[in-house]
Amino acid sequence: MKILCGIKLTVLSAAIVFGSAQAAERTLYLAGYGGSTETLLKEKVLPRWEEANNAKVVYIPGNSTTTLAKLQAQRDNQEIDVAFIDDGPMEQALALGFCDKIDNKGAVTEVYDNAKFGDGRAVGFGFIATGLTYNKKMFADKGWAAPTSWRDLEDSKYKGMVVVPPITNGYGLLTLVAHARLNGGGEDNIDPGFDAMIERIGPNVLTYEPSSGKLSELFQSGEVALAVWGSSRAKALADTGFPAGFAYPKEGAVALMAAVCPVVNSDVPDLAQSFIQYLVSAEVQAQLAEVTGFGPVNKNTKLSPELAANVPFGPDKVSKMMSVDYSIINKQREQWTKRWNREVE
Repeated sequence: MKILCGIKLTVLSAAIVFGSAQAAERTLYLAGYGGSTETLLKEKVLPRWEEANNAKVVYIPGNSTTTLAKLQAQRDNQEIDVAFIDDGPMEQALALGFCDKIDNKGAVTEVYDNAKFGDGRAVGFGFIATGLTYNKKMFADKGWAAPTSWRDLEDSKYKGMVVVPPITNGYGLLTLVAHARLNGGGEDNIDPGFDAMIERIGPNVLTYEPSSGKLSELFQSGEVALAVWGSSRAKALADTGFPAGFAYPKEGAVALMAAVCPVVNSDVPDLAQSFIQYLVSAEVQAQLAEVTGFGPVNKNTKLSPELAANVPFGPDKVSKMMSVDYSIINKQREQWTKRWNREVE
């Protein structure tokens, strides 16, 4: 009888321990970017965080627009706990009340001030400089100096060899704003930007290509000499062995930021906060720079001299990048898109 009771107690104890272990492992739903970012996170970043937090991450890949749409569709019953969204759409997410406050402690306190926004409800986890990517071999063969200014897009020697992404792509939108500012306007006076695009840049444009993969093909086929693109995209192209150069325009490259926020009404808010702290830590920021070309937002990140030269790194580069006012842009973006489609393309 004692032996039987002992067996029952042992089985019961094992069941309790197993059940407790199962209950202890919680799940964080992360809506993140696809491509190299997803690969890096799944292979190197997430496993360590999962082990340290006895948690499991369910990764939901998608671009910023898709993630924002999911947040809107799930407003009354959010599935996503943490969302990666580019800075422009992130401003919309903040305005719609989808983001919770980020704890201002730990690695978050080491982040550059211009990577924090939304009253502390969102933080950047990677700087991308929007500037000029060019074919270094083609430039050398033709005796052309490397581009140095946004106005280089207007130079007639590049006729039929320039790519500007469309306004529905962040790079195209920022090109429009940069040229508006360059010609006496800005977000609240976009006409000078449209004038530049239509009259002086448009004649040089081969295509308004939205696909990064297609733009890479156009560079590799020798059809394109110069394009408006992000520093991370230029690095990815150069990593394939193609002679891609990236120029920071003297007027200032425009900052594009990969951002993250904890989603309101999450059932694992502590895990969401923990993951964001981990994501902006100096160690993970160095990994992101190496694989994706994102410029580190953590001031304490250490990079090799070679990598540091190829990403937006350090207070000097970071402070010289232009930021745009999405609170103005987002109110007019639909109107600008219709005008771009009608007058530019």
